[in-house]
Amino acid sequence: MGMHAHSRPGRGRRRAPMAEINVTPLVDVMLVLLIIFMVTAPLLTTGVPIDLPDSRANALGQQEANQIEISLDSEGYIFIADEQVPVGGFPVALAGIPREGGGGPPQVTLRADKQLDYGRVMAVMGELNRAGFNRIEMVSAGSSVEP
Repeated sequence: MGMHAHSRPGRGRRRAPMAEINVTPLVDVMLVLLIIFMVTAPLLTTGVPIDLPDSRANALGQQEANQIEISLDSEGYIFIADEQVPVGGFPVALAGIPREGGGGPPQVTLRADKQLDYGRVMAVMGELNRAGFNRIEMVSAGSSVEP
């Protein structure tokens, strides 16, 4: 008895590749990630705990891309972003800050604890000026201080 090699219906035919992609799960995941980032991003802006002084000054606009944050805590220690600067090493740390393109030095946002002596804050501002950082914003807490 010989075997016959004839094909049955349904066998041997290949399915055409599916050309559609279901993007609904991708969109769902991206929306969840967007919500997570929107909730956590404001919490990541301040790293050094500082008791800011109160002020009736108007709020500033959006922050620039070319900006650094300098903080002075209640003990008088200096922080660039979230990293503490060694005592006496502030001028060296300022010299190490990159200058972007021909736009000059970056905008400096200065946050100082309200318990600090005015002279300490002015000494830091003097070092910033000496290093060529002439655009300084001082941050305060919004308040209801009476004039």
